[in-house]
Amino acid sequence: MQSRLRVQGHPIQPMLVTFPYGLFVSAVIFDLADVLGGPVFLGEVGYWSAVAALVAAALAAVAGMVDLWDVPGDRTRRTAITFNLVNLAMAGLFLLACLIRAPQNGASPVLLATELVALAIGAVGVRLGARLVRRFDEGRAEATTFDALGGVPGPSAEIIRPRP
Repeated sequence: MQSRLRVQGHPIQPMLVTFPYGLFVSAVIFDLADVLGGPVFLGEVGYWSAVAALVAAALAAVAGMVDLWDVPGDRTRRTAITFNLVNLAMAGLFLLACLIRAPQNGASPVLLATELVALAIGAVGVRLGARLVRRFDEGRAEATTFDALGGVPGPSAEIIRPRP
């Protein structure tokens, strides 16, 4: 089974998911530094990092929904749906934290705790996502040398139509 949305034969959704996770972690680090007494601007940087992560999460969710169409109705489908719901819960908690505070206000300990809970939920999503990537790429041979990566024929991005 392969993803519909691919770039050079690699699924797009696992690539997109790394951006919100990384930005959410960055937001928590900036907010932690702000709560611990760092410079005032760190709270604002944490806020905008969370906002950028929410935008990236929306893009990753769209790619995830497209891939969900082709997942067979077995355990893999349940894992994919759970993965998307876990990511939605994480993004929802960060959205709540962003809506509660204004960009110029620093983070509070309660908001930081909410963000840490969201990251813990996101850790479950990472585990589920790793399981899905292994399922989607089952039986696929990877290039083992740099020479194999050069000169890939065909289009660099493609959308695969489902087989009847």
